[in-house]
Amino acid sequence: MTTSSLDRPTGARKPLAELTGLVPLAATTACPDPQHVFRRLRAEHGPVAPVELEPGVHAWLVMGYQEILTVTRQEQVYSCDPNDWSAHHDGSLPADSLLRPMMSPYDNAFFVNGERHRRLRAPIAGGMAEIDQRAMRRAVAALCTDVIGAFAGRGEADLVADYAAIVPVLAIADRFGLNTVESHELQAGLAAMFAWGADALAAREKVMKILADVVAARRATPSRDLTTYLVEHPNLRGDAEIYDTMVLTLVAANENTMSCIAQTLRLMLTDERFAGRLRGGRLGVDDALDEVLWRDPPMTNAPARYALRDTELAGQPVRRGDAMILGLTAANADPRIHASGEPWREVGNRAHLSWGAGPHACPAQIPARLIVRTAVETALHLLPGVRLAIPVEELVAVPSPWGRTPQSIPVRFTPVRHRDSEPL
Repeated sequence: MTTSSLDRPTGARKPLAELTGLVPLAATTACPDPQHVFRRLRAEHGPVAPVELEPGVHAWLVMGYQEILTVTRQEQVYSCDPNDWSAHHDGSLPADSLLRPMMSPYDNAFFVNGERHRRLRAPIAGGMAEIDQRAMRRAVAALCTDVIGAFAGRGEADLVADYAAIVPVLAIADRFGLNTVESHELQAGLAAMFAWGADALAAREKVMKILADVVAARRATPSRDLTTYLVEHPNLRGDAEIYDTMVLTLVAANENTMSCIAQTLRLMLTDERFAGRLRGGRLGVDDALDEVLWRDPPMTNAPARYALRDTELAGQPVRRGDAMILGLTAANADPRIHASGEPWREVGNRAHLSWGAGPHACPAQIPARLIVRTAVETALHLLPGVRLAIPVEELVAVPSPWGRTPQSIPVRFTPVRHRDSEPL
């Protein structure tokens, strides 16, 4: 790694709490070109920049590749537990803050550190490793075919709402041993739960009831599925930890995999390098997914780490309790490690940070990639003549400081029958 002026912040090195006029974190996602914003922040502050999460709520945005590795690998300095965030103690976080769903304490492997994290993560990692990939691919292809069958005869669809938002949770629910009806009920419950509407609490109770029922069923009759694996795992102490582990797995798989499916479909349908593949071009689904993971990963900015003591990172004075946001999209294009600034042009390069790094790196990278690849291939195969129904510049992202998932991908195609996929 070379040293450049990007390593040395040019602005005043003041503590986070004393800074004003900061760029909102949402400015990095609600724009046509996030890299333009990241370049501006780097020029002013270096690879670690102060940003505003909400009015009056500040954090450090870590945009450097090496700096993210430092933060994610040093648990003794940077904690995953939001209880260590000063905003939870000094009153600066409003009770109705939209940051709370992503930056509040939860009792699962994602939000704890050290030995407790290792104990709770082991069942997830072990369960993912136990998955029969061939069997899973067949199951995912079958459920993708069923989902497509619900709209194949219309000749038009929204590949986000009608497809990408549905497939991942059904795929993971199948691995947990849920039947088709239970899987669809779970998908609907999770969707309502994270829409944060008036029915969110009732939706959570419904989700927990589904999980409790399948756990009870596997205790009575074990099977070769993830639920049985978790029920029998010695690291999980009681039903509450089993439920929390199942919810974490479902939520992480659903949100991140949905985004990858949507972004990969978008690229395949709108970029001639990939769209040409449908007509015999040279780049395919794996290449498109690799580019998505470099350029538009599921999380543009990932919450969060919290400083456990006063320290310094890339010349910035990090204070105990400061929040560190992981700028994954920014770090993937860190000019200090990619002279061209476009690592996604390097076919087969998978050294991106989109799965995270350190002890908390995603343990489900292989099944997630399998689900995405199968979902995209199945859609392109079963929807003849599929094409975007609006100009590409009219595609917009879901409003969020965390990611840039397309809000919708309206398409048209030749209507097909459900089972044989022949034109009507």
